[in-house]
Amino acid sequence: MRQLTGVVGDLEVLGECADALEAFQFLQENSVDLLLLDIEMPGMSGLELTRLLQKQKPIIVFTTANKDYAIEAFELNVADYLVKPVSTARFLQSIEKVREALNSRKEQPIQNDHDFAFIKDSGVLKKVYFNEIHCVEAMGDYVKLHTSQKFHGIHATLKNVEEKLPTNFLRVHRSYIIAVDKIDSLHDGVIQMGKIQVPVADAYRVPLLNRLKFL
Repeated sequence: MRQLTGVVGDLEVLGECADALEAFQFLQENSVDLLLLDIEMPGMSGLELTRLLQKQKPIIVFTTANKDYAIEAFELNVADYLVKPVSTARFLQSIEKVREALNSRKEQPIQNDHDFAFIKDSGVLKKVYFNEIHCVEAMGDYVKLHTSQKFHGIHATLKNVEEKLPTNFLRVHRSYIIAVDKIDSLHDGVIQMGKIQVPVADAYRVPLLNRLKFL
């Protein structure tokens, strides 16, 4: 990997570690943006090290000869998974993902562990922040999580999803749960949240009004 890092002009190698324990100790004493991490190492695996790191861990790219850990690795929210031997083109592609992740960290406020959940959308595990969700809609055996830009479809019941949502979410219809703080207006039994419209059933009207702040 040392040869590949040399082709990226703004990438500075701060250190190289023989194993995960040495890497852990190095990270306790140094600020690092990117960690290129193998998985199969003596004493502690790269996966174990990733779980051990604190919330403000560096962006991690796994570099390994084994394809078998890919799903487990992405569940840990790493930026990329490179299988050796790694071509220059593939490495540069990975560095672009790292840059995007770094820019995203600068733009977004720090989240705590209770601000997000992982969902399985079309066979892919994705992280979804609760503060991005406007409403949750039941669609048969599926549930749609609506954000301002798109929606995620997951195989679940509305009741199961409701039990895992933060307290700012409220059911307003047998098929809808909304984020109260995302409401723009309420008129004639219809909630407007950006481009999203949600009906309010009569049975839920009073609980909704009780949650709203009035001047």
